[in-house]
Amino acid sequence: MSKQLTGVLFPGQGSQEANMGRDLAESDTAAMEIWKMAEQACGHPLREIFWDQGCGEMDATRYVQPALTAVNLTLWMRLESRLDVSCSAGHSLGEFCALCAAQVLEPRSVLELTSLRGRLMDEADPHSRGGMAAILKLKKDQVEDMVSRVATDTDKEILVANYNTPTQTVVSGDKEALQRLESLVQEAKGRLFHLPVSGAFHSPMMQEAAEELSDVMRKLDWKTPAFPVFFNATADMEQDPEKIRRIMSTQMTSPVYFAQLIENMHEHGAKQFVELGPKGVLTRMIPQILGRDAGIEARNLSCLKDIEPEN
Repeated sequence: MSKQLTGVLFPGQGSQEANMGRDLAESDTAAMEIWKMAEQACGHPLREIFWDQGCGEMDATRYVQPALTAVNLTLWMRLESRLDVSCSAGHSLGEFCALCAAQVLEPRSVLELTSLRGRLMDEADPHSRGGMAAILKLKKDQVEDMVSRVATDTDKEILVANYNTPTQTVVSGDKEALQRLESLVQEAKGRLFHLPVSGAFHSPMMQEAAEELSDVMRKLDWKTPAFPVFFNATADMEQDPEKIRRIMSTQMTSPVYFAQLIENMHEHGAKQFVELGPKGVLTRMIPQILGRDAGIEARNLSCLKDIEPEN
């Protein structure tokens, strides 16, 4: 693997798939221990859910978050000595893996936090009032204008939750407002897809859940990053452990500025990007953000055969 300066990325919810992480865990005792630690932290049989059943339970937030964290962390453990890391980031849930990779938090603390985060987010909207929708083919200014109009017309909570690429955003909020937004998107020749999530993530509708998670965060030992981590809520890096904790305490209710974050990582010196996790969703976003003529390599390493081709 090339030793040029690397921006390491970790995906978030939506990247889960059946049998994720299985080949690596079954070939590596340390990786299997991470899965066992994740199961202990969340109290659920994650290996049975993701490796044996292949059913709809794989989309449940309380299961996805600790399981995907386990996958991302085991890939990082296997590859960290081979990467010349310039900086790191994660998309939403994946941000906790970036903090672990940079030695800000210990693996056990990250698994406990993401297990709690998954449960809190799963329970935050028991009446299913909120949702999320991805919007394609429209620029962020267009989407922001539509969202503002819908919020005024409906007097309902709605906002842009993820700025993923110049023409891909995710909107979060009340389902009635999302339905109203869908008609505006269609009129503008865009495309809107409702996402299979349990609530309006990265919005004020997660405030109670965010406060409970923040209370637990205050009890942890946050360390100075071993290398820069760029944060979703600011698109910038931060070195001070207490400021990092404060940023993370607002993450669940703040937008994800992913496109700007990638631009800033590139300016910081990242000459290639490596995504550690299933599906390669973030990898496909890189050329859309930086331009296909930027000469930046983006790779996804998701399983044992990706990192050990001879196996």
